[in-house]
Amino acid sequence: MDTGNAHVLVADKDVEVCGKMREYLGQHQFRVTAVSSSMQMLEIIGREAIDLLVVDPRVNGGDGLGLTRRIRETSQLPIVLLSGLIDEADRVMGLELGADDYVTKPFSPRELLARIRAVLRRSRVADTASSSCDKTVRAYRFAGWELNVKLYRLLSPDGARIPISRGEFSLLFALLSAPQQVLTRDRLLDLTRLHGTEVYDRTIDVQILRLRRKVEVDASNPKLIRTARGSGYFFDVPVVAVR
Repeated sequence: MDTGNAHVLVADKDVEVCGKMREYLGQHQFRVTAVSSSMQMLEIIGREAIDLLVVDPRVNGGDGLGLTRRIRETSQLPIVLLSGLIDEADRVMGLELGADDYVTKPFSPRELLARIRAVLRRSRVADTASSSCDKTVRAYRFAGWELNVKLYRLLSPDGARIPISRGEFSLLFALLSAPQQVLTRDRLLDLTRLHGTEVYDRTIDVQILRLRRKVEVDASNPKLIRTARGSGYFFDVPVVAVR
């Protein structure tokens, strides 16, 4: 994949880890900025164009998970979390707050590179899909919720902004674009431009579960995103396209 000299911001309290990631990713045509504190991270995000953030939840000077939520509330910047093997709660919480993927420490540089490329690929495809959609549709409304397709913003019935990753956004967008229609996993893979491999097929199910946890009253008994047994998923309530 051509990374196009993508600018990756690495935020990790371990200076040695930062240095190794800067060197390795730099060898693969990435532009890399590495910092060790949350303050530095936010300063750089505020003044420079960043294509992807790699952040350790334990970054110096702040709660990395809280920062993930803060970033996702105002931006669709792709985020990859770095997490220790024992930090399962951090990994789950990070994904719930809108991170796109995670890598566990100690990690293989090749795995990190592959995950960064995959997240960037999905991010760029989501941008392309959004730019090529019906230009007259500004948002989709359903059961009191609103998905603003121009601002990548999900609002709950009480007006709260709900963090949503690009993968979740693309999947929800696909479902809302075809309400009451069963979309197979293969069709959802096509619509979200994920490659039809076993790994990405499971990713659809994981993202459906994460979406249900965000928009359903009871994720274990979904009323909005329903399962068509043996086939796929469908959105089972009326959807209004706002123009």
